[in-house]
Amino acid sequence: MSFKTQPKGFATKSIHAGQDPEQWKCNAVIPLISLSTTFKQDGPGEHRGYEYSRSGNPTRNVLEECLAALDNAKYGLTFSSGLGATTVVLTMLNAGDHIIMGDDVYGGTNRLIRQVASRLGLSASFVDPTNLDGLRNAFKPETKLVWIESPTNPLIKIADIKAISNICRQVGDHITLAVDNTFLTSYFQRPLELGADLVCYSLTKYMNGHTDVVMGGITMNSEKLYEKLKFLQNAVGIVPSPFDCYQVNRSLKTLALRMEQHQKNAIAVAKFLESHSFVEKVLHPALPSHPQHKIALQQTYGYSGVFSFYIKGELKHSTAFLKALKIFTLAESLGGYESLAELPSVMTHASVPAEDRKTLGISDALIRLSVGLEDAEDLINDLKLALEIAEKA
Repeated sequence: MSFKTQPKGFATKSIHAGQDPEQWKCNAVIPLISLSTTFKQDGPGEHRGYEYSRSGNPTRNVLEECLAALDNAKYGLTFSSGLGATTVVLTMLNAGDHIIMGDDVYGGTNRLIRQVASRLGLSASFVDPTNLDGLRNAFKPETKLVWIESPTNPLIKIADIKAISNICRQVGDHITLAVDNTFLTSYFQRPLELGADLVCYSLTKYMNGHTDVVMGGITMNSEKLYEKLKFLQNAVGIVPSPFDCYQVNRSLKTLALRMEQHQKNAIAVAKFLESHSFVEKVLHPALPSHPQHKIALQQTYGYSGVFSFYIKGELKHSTAFLKALKIFTLAESLGGYESLAELPSVMTHASVPAEDRKTLGISDALIRLSVGLEDAEDLINDLKLALEIAEKA
């Protein structure tokens, strides 16, 4: 069995959507960077599409059009960070509204919900997105938003997006289903095709892919949701800089090539780890051993470079392993061309309550990798030597 076949034309869209040189009087092939904060008006209230850069910017519009095209979406919006995009979605809600949230989400999202949204009168239930009965039972009369990651971070669980969408529709049209698609990008998964209402991204990760921009994005087909979020983008003011938009727009041109190589390298690394005697378990959806392997094959076009594994031992062994790495860099984040490794329990997910980490399985033996674009053989040798050192710790 294999992943879904990628339709032709993705790379062409990534290079040309929103990039028409004739939108500029100078016919620039590469979109211009518009740094002006304000724009001359022909008369009071008479402008040519732009008045103030927070409200709209030519460089940002180019990126948003390209992002939408890659998700086969009608609309795209960008924000100053992935958490900024999440915040804007939350500001669509009212005090008293309820959110169903995946239990295994990015630590920053967890913190935003528990420590910020809760103070603003929003409540949330954290549920396993792979347990459809549990998710169905979590709905309340005041539920307005379902937010899931697929795959989840850091346990790489795969949610059945189409099934969850069907549940949301059965509850009512007032439910918005948002899917964080950061780990797979629009190249490997397009949740709108599976019934999602919003697709959310930390563009910081694979979509930019060069570890030099912090940005978030949302794509959608609903004009109603677009108008709400467009208003909030301006009203809340969580917008990215024109230069950062230029950078991400540049990066999208190589997205298809990069994701294919990330996938190839990560599968080779995952197979090596699964065969190693000091590795307890590997969590990679392309491996038949993954609990949601079949769902991954049914709803995605492939898999990226980020996955997790359990080392045998405890904190001293995982620490020794991470310190011994030479090519993999011990650092948070993921999705860049360079390979990274981290320990979620004390790094990206340290803000998750200890009891919740224990329940979820985010132990000191869980290591998350972001496999980059280096030669796979070099990465495997790096891991092999580090595992040898960890065994002796």
